[in-house]
Parts: sequence; structure tokens; C-alpha cells
Amino acid sequence: MHWLFGDQLGPHFLSPSGESGITRDTPLLMIEARSVFRRRRFHRAKAHLVLSAMRHRAAELGDRVTYVRAETYREGLARAVGDGPVTVHHPTSYAALRLVRSLPQVTVCPARGFLVPMTDFAAWADGHDGKQLRQEDFYRWVRRGHDLLMDGGAPAGGRWNYDHDNREAPPRNSSTLPVPAPYRPREDEIDDEVRRDLDRWEKDGDASFVGQDGPRQFPATRPEARAALRRFVEHRLPSFGPYEDAMLAADPVMSHSLLSSTLNLGLLDPAECVERAETAWRAGQAPLNSVEGFVRQIAGWREYVWQLYWYFGEEYRQSNVLRHTAPLPGWWNELDADDVRANCLHTVLSQVRDTGWTHHIPRLMILGSYALQQGWDPAAVTDWFHRSFVDGYDWVMVPNVVGMSQYADGGRMTTKPYTSGGAYVNRMSDLCGDCVHRPGDRTGPHACPYSAGYWSFLDRHRSRLEHNNRTAQAVRGLDRLEDLDEIRRQERDRGDSPP
Repeated sequence: MHWLFGDQLGPHFLSPSGESGITRDTPLLMIEARSVFRRRRFHRAKAHLVLSAMRHRAAELGDRVTYVRAETYREGLARAVGDGPVTVHHPTSYAALRLVRSLPQVTVCPARGFLVPMTDFAAWADGHDGKQLRQEDFYRWVRRGHDLLMDGGAPAGGRWNYDHDNREAPPRNSSTLPVPAPYRPREDEIDDEVRRDLDRWEKDGDASFVGQDGPRQFPATRPEARAALRRFVEHRLPSFGPYEDAMLAADPVMSHSLLSSTLNLGLLDPAECVERAETAWRAGQAPLNSVEGFVRQIAGWREYVWQLYWYFGEEYRQSNVLRHTAPLPGWWNELDADDVRANCLHTVLSQVRDTGWTHHIPRLMILGSYALQQGWDPAAVTDWFHRSFVDGYDWVMVPNVVGMSQYADGGRMTTKPYTSGGAYVNRMSDLCGDCVHRPGDRTGPHACPYSAGYWSFLDRHRSRLEHNNRTAQAVRGLDRLEDLDEIRRQERDRGDSPP
């Protein structure tokens, strides 16, 4: 019997291979463990999506799969197979890997759902002495190895990276981008059943969730996943690149693909995504800067984060070189955006509450930046992102939050902390216009919490950041601030109150 975890749902997890012993007739096992939803207060929309995807996959597989609903994975395995032999593909978290390795009847096969085998990445990283494992170098290596956007030995178009072409501010005279809407699925009786079960679990006190569970917005089946990919490539990919980093209050989706949760459930193979995008460019249906930006997100960043999660080891999650220990306030944990006056944070936190999703810039430069400036415990911030986002998994959030968003590893993954004042938000969005705060004010009744927080962060960590050539100039700017003492007092007095 072969065991499928709830994020191993696509056909590429069942393709026959000698390494796993899977054939087209191998009986399958899926376990829906209630304990998963007791350990963390997940976003309700995330719980719905995962359960819907698992149950839809079981329905597709029919009599070939044994679907067990149990309190724990161990209980489900014992009920389904006893001591019988089981194979499973390498899981996506350290906790799950410890579990399957502790079970004597389980054989762990190599991971699927990613472009690069772990052993190949380890060899590449070891060749760099485990240091300076920069994403751009890795990305180019993947492009060469998989012949992605390559013309012979050279990158297509003569450049590896079109990031500088993909940083346009949003249109100033429009509240939305003039692009077709993204694919949205239709719920069915399986979704109805999931919602009834979640309602019952909450009523009985068996589980507790945050956020809202509106109509399901993300694919839960392979046909839905393929439809979402097709719609993105054919109708939205051409405009993706230029506004990749922009934000509009009334248009949280912009031209983004919305495929992250679909990929992370295993419903799409990353290879089919990047290959379809490249095909669109070669057919003249999408510009190179948009296609390269999308390819970089998947073959570059997503792959890089997955590999670093395993290469750095489990202790990496405890990194905290900035010694940030403040707890997350209740309003943040509960996704309570109503009392937040800062329009950018109110808007983005509301999006998370309502959908369990925002694109990468609100995550990094609104949510993550605020947490970093406030000195919140990076482990708690990581757990919050894991719980609150439909595409959040341990392997996704540990490097993304510990390494990039919170700079808790001191630069092992990125070269500088990703935080800014209100000027950046004002330039890249329409979120500042109606705000009670002013991006240019550091102090006073209209002080922007991001502008004040930025200088407060630099001030607290001056001794570390003044020696970093990417932050040294900003740190020197502290000496030109006549209101630095007032900023210090103001930020101390802010406490945990919503800005």
C-alpha cells in the first residue's frame, strides 16, 4: 500500500517508478487526522481547502484508495494496514518525516513535486561551502539544468533576470488592473460536507479556527488546477510582470497566478507550470519579462525555499540573531483588522481574514515588515503565517519568514532586512491616500507607523546593520534625525495597540 499525504494529491505522485515500487494497481491510503486541526488554530478557509482537496482526490481514486478518518496518523495507519508494509514519498515537514521514519513498516521514498532532487541541491550547496547560497545563483543553475528559458547556453533574451522591469507602481488613475478575473472554482457537495464537519468540530470544541470560510476560492481538484493554470497563462500572464510588486486596495489579486496553494497541495507539477509559461512566450503570447518573473517565482524562489528548509536543518527555525522576543498581540493573532487605523495594514489584514491569501509584497512589506519593526518573536511570526495562509506549510514559512521576512538568521539567506518606511508603501500602492497617517511623518498625531518603525528598527540594531554594506547608508541617516529621541519615546509608548 502507498500512503498519500494531503499535499501529495496530483498524478505525478502516483506515476510508476522503481524507486517507490508504485504501479498502476498499487492500493493507496489516505488518512484524515483530526489532531492536525487541534494542534494549531488554522485559518478556516485553509482547513476547508485541505479537507476538500483530500476528499475530492479520494472520490476520484475510488476503490483503489482506503480513506481513513482518525484522531491521529498512527491510529489511521494501524486501522488500515496493521503491521503491513507501506511506502510513502518524502513528506514536506520535519514533524511528518520523524513520524514516518518512526514507523517500522513504512519505507520513505524520494520527494516528488519539485524540480531538483535534494541530493543534487546538497551537492550544489556543498560546492559553495554551504555559504553564500544566493537565490540568483541557484536560479541560474536550475535554468541551465532544466533548459528553462534558454537559447543554447545563454539565457533567453540575453538576460537572466528581468526584475528591474517588474517594479512598476500601480496605475494612478485606476483602482484595479484592467485584466480578466482569475479562475474561481465552484463548490459542490463535498465542500458542503466539509463545511458541515468544520461547523460541528467548532461547536463541539474539537477545533478552533481564525478567519472566514467563504466560498472556496482555490482549486481542490486536478481539473480545477489545470483550468486555473490555463486561465492565468492565456489571460493574465502578459500583464503579470510589470505590476508584480504593486498593490491596490480594491484589487488584491492584481495579475498574480493564485497557484501557490495549488502547487503546495501537489495538484500541479512545477514543471508543467514553467513549461507552459515558456511555451506562451515562444508563441508570442506573453512578454519575456512577465514569463521570466513567473518562472523565477517557481523554479527560483519556491524551489530555493524548499531546498533550504532541508539543507539548513531543523534548528534553523529557532534562529533569532536580532533577539526579538515580543509576543504577537491578540488583535494580530485573531486577524482583527477593524481597529487598525493604518490603511495599508488594515487592508492587508482584512484580506488575510477574508481569504487566507495576499500576494508576496503585502506579506513581506506590510505584514512581515511591521512584525520585524515591532520586534516580535520570529518563531511566533512564522507560526502565524503558517496558520493564516491557505498556501502556508512548514517548509514554505520557515525560510520565508525566519530567513527573509524577519532576518532572524542574520543574513544567511538574504543580504539585508526587508523593511521600509511609508514612502515605499506610498510609491508602490494606493494604500496611503486615505490614511489617517502620513508616510512623511515620523512623529506627531499623523505619524506613519512604518516610517517611525523603520527608524526605530535601525536605531535598535545600529551596531549590526552599520557593518552591512546594504544598510550602512540608511543607518548613517540616523545621525541626521533631529527627532530621534522623540521617535524612541513614541515607539516605546505604542505598545501592542493596533496602529
